[in-house]
Amino acid sequence: MKHIGIVAVSTEGAALCYRTICLEGAAVLGPHAHPEVSLHNFPLSEYQRLIDRDEWPEVGAMLLESATKLVRAGAQILICPDNTIHQGLDLVRERSPAPWIHIAEEVTREAARRQFKRVVILGTRFLMEGPVYPSRLTPAGIEYRTPNAGQRERINQIIYDELVRAQFLTKSREYFQQVIRDLASDGCDAVALACTEIPLLIDEIASSLPILDSTRIIARAALRAATQ
Repeated sequence: MKHIGIVAVSTEGAALCYRTICLEGAAVLGPHAHPEVSLHNFPLSEYQRLIDRDEWPEVGAMLLESATKLVRAGAQILICPDNTIHQGLDLVRERSPAPWIHIAEEVTREAARRQFKRVVILGTRFLMEGPVYPSRLTPAGIEYRTPNAGQRERINQIIYDELVRAQFLTKSREYFQQVIRDLASDGCDAVALACTEIPLLIDEIASSLPILDSTRIIARAALRAATQ
């Protein structure tokens, strides 16, 4: 088995990714078994300072520093369960000391496998307004939609003020549900939960559209790669 390195950014999303690898590893490898996993995490505040200033090359440099630490610990496969941060990863991926599994590429692959045609993208404002998902979905022939400007701002606030702090409020769940319903009426046939904490708030039961859970998708992709 290959050793998985998790480049963590926000605590709750990284924890969900780690738990998914370990718990679902048992289905592949037997009771209590999973690949070796290492995790490195700079504080979210250090990333956010750079993101707020639109300094994506510097974000990428931080990811590479985490990657180097993980490879020194033995990691052979790298993942980052944070969607937004992939805008920085795309600038430095070819310089990585080990291969990365890219979250947007895996979500796009899953959307294509399930034959979705028009996908809602939900995440931080930076993610919803950035290139990470459009640059993968469009070449795959999959259309995408994002919430309107006011909705994007409110979603961003919920993520940073609540979800990354492990606060999962009913009123916020209801807000997400309404946004999903609004975009379903625009012909969308799936919703990408493209922030690693959103799956802790919204699941298949709570959503009026089928979900693409980016956190679990990247965790399962790493598990497959590690156990092939």
